[in-house]
Amino acid sequence: MKKVLILGAGLSTISLIKYLLKNAAIYDWQIIVGDLSEKAARDKVGQDERGRAIHFNIADETASRKTIEEVDVVISMLPAFLHILVIEKCIEFKKPMLSASYATDEIKALDERAVAAGIPIFMELGVDPGIDHMSAMKVINRIKDEGGEVTSFYSFTGGLVAPEYDNNPWNYKFTWNPRNVVMAGTGVSQYINNGRYKYIPYFRLFDRILNRRVLKYGDFEIYPNRDSLKYREIYDLKDIPSMFRGTMRRPGFSKAWNVFVTLGCTDDTYRMENSENMSYREFINTFLKYQPDVPVEIKLQDYCPNAADPIVFEKLKWLGIFSDRKIGLKNATPAQILQKLLEEKWSMDPEDKDMIVMQHEFKFKLNGKEKMIVSAMAVLGKNQEETAMAITVGTPLAIAAKLLLTGKLNQKGIQLPIKREIYEPILTELEESGINFEEQEYLIA
Repeated sequence: MKKVLILGAGLSTISLIKYLLKNAAIYDWQIIVGDLSEKAARDKVGQDERGRAIHFNIADETASRKTIEEVDVVISMLPAFLHILVIEKCIEFKKPMLSASYATDEIKALDERAVAAGIPIFMELGVDPGIDHMSAMKVINRIKDEGGEVTSFYSFTGGLVAPEYDNNPWNYKFTWNPRNVVMAGTGVSQYINNGRYKYIPYFRLFDRILNRRVLKYGDFEIYPNRDSLKYREIYDLKDIPSMFRGTMRRPGFSKAWNVFVTLGCTDDTYRMENSENMSYREFINTFLKYQPDVPVEIKLQDYCPNAADPIVFEKLKWLGIFSDRKIGLKNATPAQILQKLLEEKWSMDPEDKDMIVMQHEFKFKLNGKEKMIVSAMAVLGKNQEETAMAITVGTPLAIAAKLLLTGKLNQKGIQLPIKREIYEPILTELEESGINFEEQEYLIA
């Protein structure tokens, strides 16, 4: 019997665990779920006889080493900064590992050690990163196989509320980690357009948006991701003239969000004195001029031109930023205060369902003609547990684990799902489960 250890029992693990438990009886596996909360792990495993829940703490060196040493495969769903600790132990005990998280430079530096240990460390097997890589490489390699040259690649992904549950002025609800949303885009975003490098500082990021329509789900706007340039090497498109990756929101979101960026409400680098006794109105006022006789609403519209837009102003007012209600967070950063308010207003209702949307746009030259392929995917959540996010993060990871356990993946070292032998079987099974892309091809010239 092979033992599979899943580390972490958070929101994104339900589809992963269900898939592996379903296959455990077929392939004679035991699925062990470890979490700081043994109850959380037990809730995910349920009564399945092939499942086992345990308490797991990666910081407990003795216990965590023993647990990893006794299994055949490890799947890490822990917070991203903890993966390196898991990988170190997997290399020591020569245990393959899989994860949906990014392969950081620190993780990539372990490639030679993983190869020497004779094991694969599969990273970026979720949705973004993950399905985005696999679906992009499928089309890119097909174009190349036909003798074409890819000249432009644009890719966008968004985690949003499903249309029928989109019922607030922002057309947005938290379907993933709220902190990641509040901190999105910090730093400098970079991409290349027609051979020219573009760099967008954070304070201008939400001014520079694209607009697209995706399948039957209507209009979206896209703001740039932090670093699109690194994907030229990942996708073997080193000389491509145009490369852009972005995040999708509904129209109007960026213009309103930019008010918070302009004010400094997304800053997480300092703490505000007496924040627990401050009202949200006072919080906003701390960023504005000292004009005691001028209402905060007027000062905000004078300072942030976007706030003077009636539609934007209604979004801000709906959030409650002009409320006299106390914040109640002690020594909080501006970003933490904003996150607290947003979690109260942007949380999913019990009956809500989420949606993942993804669209790739490839321009290429083939047989003297310029063409374009638009490839798009949308996945709707089933309920508050099996969300679209959980399905699209967990399912490709689970499929990859099955392929590894059944001897169909034989790579060594740090691996991304950009090789045919990895992405082809995963995409095939994803399509069978309803996670597929619709393609349209156009002649440009």
